[in-house]
Order: sequence, then structure tokens, then C-alpha cells
Amino acid sequence: MNRACKWIDSPVGRLKLVADDKALVAVLWANDDPARVRLGALSEEPTHPVLCNTERQLDEYFAGERRLFDLALAFHGTAFQQRVWQALLGIPYGETMTYAGIARQIGKPAAVRAVGAANGRNPISIITPCHRVIGANGQLTGFAGGIETKRYLLAFEAGHRFE
Repeated sequence: MNRACKWIDSPVGRLKLVADDKALVAVLWANDDPARVRLGALSEEPTHPVLCNTERQLDEYFAGERRLFDLALAFHGTAFQQRVWQALLGIPYGETMTYAGIARQIGKPAAVRAVGAANGRNPISIITPCHRVIGANGQLTGFAGGIETKRYLLAFEAGHRFE
């Protein structure tokens, strides 16, 4: 399946947006490991409607004007990964949750490491807010965009939380 892509600039660096005909498939980092999210063939389509809508909503997010995204999302992963990614969508703007909290939420309290692995494979960064997941001790843990980017996103959301 051929998918459309578009590069955009953001306060956290260049992002690659990827969509199929109807939905957003991925938001990837400029230095993303290609093995983390396998997408197949991509074609540059800067005017693709899903990609343009995603860019607009990300611009609004980074301007502090948007807290919830209104986009069709197409997750491609195992049933377990999809459950984790759906749980991520439920973490409110400006708040955090632990890996153990997500494991309990999806009914798999012993699957903390598997939740961490699924979180690390989240294909739709920022919009599916894996940056809001922290370690049990409150520390920032792995993030495909880098720990400094995770720290930035959490601080950014905290600063815009009550505006």
C-alpha cells in the first residue's frame, strides 16, 4: 500500500506525517529508527488533505490553542499494541500516567514491560501522547523523540494547561 507523506517543521524539530487515503498513520521524528514503525512505500504529497489537516492541528497545539486532536487515526499493530495506544489517547492534556497505570487500565497489570514496548512503537507521536507516560518513580523514561523532547512537551503542556 502506498502512503502519502509530508515533512513539517515544529518546535520539537522536523516531523514526518504519514497518511493513507482516509486517516493519519504516523507522526515520526526526523531521526526515527526506520525499524520502529514500518510503513512501506511513501510518496511526498504536501497537499494531501489528511496531512494538511494534521499540520494545521499540530500548529494549533504548538500555539497553545489546541488540547485535543480531531483526526481520523489508523493504527497498525498487534491487538495488544492497539489497546495500549487507545489508552494513551485517554491521558488528559497536561497530565501523566505510569506504565503500570496503563497496564492496569487495559486489564493486564503484570504487563508493564509489554506496555513500555508498545508505547515505544507508538506510530502517531504527539497526537497519541506517549510523551505523557512516565516511570513509576516519576522519572522520564525512553521516548522515540528523545528525553529532552519529552521534557519539552510535558513542560509545554503544563505551561498551557489552565490558559
